[in-house]
Amino acid sequence: MEKLSGKKVVVAGATGGIGQQLVKLLLQGGAHVFITGRNAQKLEALVQSLGIPPSQSLAVDLSLESDVAALQQAVAAELGTPDILVNLAGIGIIKPFELLSAEEFHRSLSTNLFGTFLFVRAFIPAMKEVKKGLIINVPGVLGKVPMAGAAAYSASKYGIVGMMQSLREELKRTEIRITNLFLGGVDSPFWDTIDLKVQKEKMIREEEAARSIWFLCQQPASGVVSEMVLQPFNHQAI
Repeated sequence: MEKLSGKKVVVAGATGGIGQQLVKLLLQGGAHVFITGRNAQKLEALVQSLGIPPSQSLAVDLSLESDVAALQQAVAAELGTPDILVNLAGIGIIKPFELLSAEEFHRSLSTNLFGTFLFVRAFIPAMKEVKKGLIINVPGVLGKVPMAGAAAYSASKYGIVGMMQSLREELKRTEIRITNLFLGGVDSPFWDTIDLKVQKEKMIREEEAARSIWFLCQQPASGVVSEMVLQPFNHQAI
């Protein structure tokens, strides 16, 4: 496994529960981390609590091209070309199809799919120059097996999977690797605004989900984990 010490890692969605746990693990491993999230106050609090230089953080909305351009410039100034991109940013709208508004469907695609496109596209040129890098996306298990009420969410996550499969084909002559992590139910604030009865006590803990991403950041140079599925133990395997 490759060591994290000295690795330059950009974490989008760092202010979420999984993101915060992951950043802690990366810092403990000696990585140089640049973090971003939509909520400026949460991001500032995370920077202060972990002792990250303020210049290595930026509040952005990944669905806005101007924000992502500013992020790319800030990362280049602070870290240079990143070794690893981790995309944890996203929203979840779960409701019956006929109750799903056009605005909600569009917002799901804009944040989850278009945001991923802008984020990855911003850093691909620099990675292609050095012909190496690692891109980790977290489509979640609903990007592999949908459930009722997840039409918008699954559409956005399936889109990420297809987009990354196409990008892999373009990067065959490089050592840029792409990994998709299909996480099952995680006990996180994701469920706080969703009208579903869930058993959080049976879900994956945020720190365990973060550790799986931390593990994926250390893939051997001679290979790649194209995808990994992590589900609560009581779920059936895919």
